[in-house]
Amino acid sequence: MLLLRISKITKHFGDLCALHDVSFEVRSGEVVALVGQNGSGKSTLVKILAGVHRADGGTIELDEGIERGDKAEEPRASRRELHFIHQDLGLVPSLSAIENLDLGRAYGANGLVPTRRKHEVVSARRLIATFGTSIDVTLPIARLSAAERTIVAIARALDGWSRDDNVLVLDEPTASLHGDEVSRLFEAVRRVAARGAGVLFVSHRLDEVLSIADRVVVLRDGRVVANVAVTELDQPRLVELIVGHALAQQEDIKECRRERVVLRARKVRGGTVRGADIDVHAGEIVGVSGILGSGREHICGLLFGTVEREEGRVVVDGGPPLEPNQPVQAIRAGVGYVPANRHSDGMIANMSVRENLTLPQVRLFRGALFGVKAGRERAEARRWVSRLDVRPPDIERRLALFSGGNQQKVVLGKWLRTEPRVLLLDEPTQGVDVGAKVAIYDLIAQAAADGVGVLVASSDTKELGHVCHRVLVFRDGVIVADVPGPKATDERLTREGLGIAESAVRDRVVQRSQRE
Repeated sequence: MLLLRISKITKHFGDLCALHDVSFEVRSGEVVALVGQNGSGKSTLVKILAGVHRADGGTIELDEGIERGDKAEEPRASRRELHFIHQDLGLVPSLSAIENLDLGRAYGANGLVPTRRKHEVVSARRLIATFGTSIDVTLPIARLSAAERTIVAIARALDGWSRDDNVLVLDEPTASLHGDEVSRLFEAVRRVAARGAGVLFVSHRLDEVLSIADRVVVLRDGRVVANVAVTELDQPRLVELIVGHALAQQEDIKECRRERVVLRARKVRGGTVRGADIDVHAGEIVGVSGILGSGREHICGLLFGTVEREEGRVVVDGGPPLEPNQPVQAIRAGVGYVPANRHSDGMIANMSVRENLTLPQVRLFRGALFGVKAGRERAEARRWVSRLDVRPPDIERRLALFSGGNQQKVVLGKWLRTEPRVLLLDEPTQGVDVGAKVAIYDLIAQAAADGVGVLVASSDTKELGHVCHRVLVFRDGVIVADVPGPKATDERLTREGLGIAESAVRDRVVQRSQRE
């Protein structure tokens, strides 16, 4: 049964054509993946579906041909609906998980008496528990990790449907989730589809696309260039459709000859980290893996000073110990930090590329009498935009107007240009396309080749095995394994992170392969 028909959608922003005659359908029980590079038009289409943007042309139809937004007289409960999990999650940071879950439905059955607090707490915990984890639902969203925030948003989107054959739209829902968390999300998505829903799944993680989708729609430069069954695709073919050509094979990271220690942490505790000893050598790329709550999601912020350090000692390149919770001191010692959430923590969206790139060391461009030396700053920004391959190469354009991949290049580049001794990278390729991923991997590898010590925390175990010389695995707040890069397979890191037998993980991998 047809649930959603998108017909010849077109959208312009000034002279830029973001979407051109985009058409496809979503049927009951079907998971349709929407893929493409950053800037291909995916986010614009999702925002049109959500009503954030108005299309310049074309139609969006729900309810057996009734155009969305039609004023036809009909009880709302009988209308098919679109439910969204946006890339920015759409949560209110100052409100608790309970309050975010209850937005739009915070009143009792009569619409007058507020729901009892106890009932709200129990209901919120039950929703979160369906993902196999627990969260303090009374905390403000701002105090939760990126993965915890994602789970709250997903739980809210799947709760309280008025009918089973609605359409669920997921925009990069797994960006901050680890392997088993992704599996639980996919199980929930499959249950929703089995009940008759349609699912539109937007993701850059192509292995996940091939695992969960029934059909794949590929956008390139605002146009649909492919609409094919997933059985007709493999990853190389899908990459070729997305970028328009085959990518050159990238070699895995070579073995590192360990030099001096540039980052030494001893008995560090704070957040979900219960105690960690870490050494990172000059020229070494060290990965950090682990499920939600293991410590993986807090270790970079803890070392940099944005997560409260309760105990422990952190030393950079043999210098004096860093004071707890002092990011400015960490920066002066030569530490750069790319946080998991670039939008809220890693960039100033309404400032230009130039301003974001020079922000950590803007004092270097100040003159004795006349403020910032604009010419020198512009020249430096142009040099780095060229090196980072930021597109378009407009240093005065607001960073908010760039695609996610180009934003992430700028966020990483602003620290690279400080010539750091240590780089702390938390989910460095979250929400970026395959082409941008390759570019970011190259930047990381070049930084290590220049003698920088790099610590990479990521929920993507395949990424860690590909990029890192070795991978530290967190479980229950402590490091339980130090896995050499050549042995850091998806299976090995998952097994160590969950603390389960090797045979159990092998069975899971076999089952997943059979499903695919």
